[in-house]
Amino acid sequence: MNKKKIIIAAALALFSFTAAFLFAWLTAPTPQDPADQTDEQTLLADYQADLQLPPPKASAAGPTQAKTRKTMTDKQLKSLIYEVREKILEYDDKLQTLEVREQRLPRAQEMLKKDINDLDNLRVELASVVAGLKEQQEILRQSRVRIAEAEKNNLVSMAAAYDKMDPASAGQILTNMSRMQDGRLGGANLDDAVKILHYMSERTKAKLLAELVGSEPKLAAVFCQKLKQIVEEN
Repeated sequence: MNKKKIIIAAALALFSFTAAFLFAWLTAPTPQDPADQTDEQTLLADYQADLQLPPPKASAAGPTQAKTRKTMTDKQLKSLIYEVREKILEYDDKLQTLEVREQRLPRAQEMLKKDINDLDNLRVELASVVAGLKEQQEILRQSRVRIAEAEKNNLVSMAAAYDKMDPASAGQILTNMSRMQDGRLGGANLDDAVKILHYMSERTKAKLLAELVGSEPKLAAVFCQKLKQIVEEN
């Protein structure tokens, strides 16, 4: 808005200058007629003769020079008017450009605010997703069944013994091992049962899980899930 005011003020100043120039040019005294100029020179010569003064030098500016001076002034005036018109057109173009920018500015600001709001909402959603992923990662880390190097040999020996048992009997032992005192599945013993099952032969493991599907389907599902979460530490 300040630029618009500056351009309007400059245009007004240029108009004022042009009006003053035209007024000065129109009110300037016109050159005297040659006959009047001759009469004045005659009177002046008679007066100087009475006073015994030397005659004045003839003026170099005659009617031709006055006409030439006026012609030059007309050309300058036309040139000035042309320049003023060009400046006015230039200022009009600048004013129109500023008006278009001012009209587009509110819309651009609204679009920018909308984009900022969308980015803020997206940031909140991403933060929620990241928090959920971290939570799932922590749950997965805690749910892993880790086998330490020190207990690996004992687990392998126990698994070999279970391999020699009947799948139904071995499954019954692991089922009892996986239950807590209140009868629910869970606890450290459940992880021990999964570790033993991990080191059993694939054939015996398959038969044992098949037996559990009929008698303890929920436990069989837990065993299958935890077998995928075993991590052997070196």
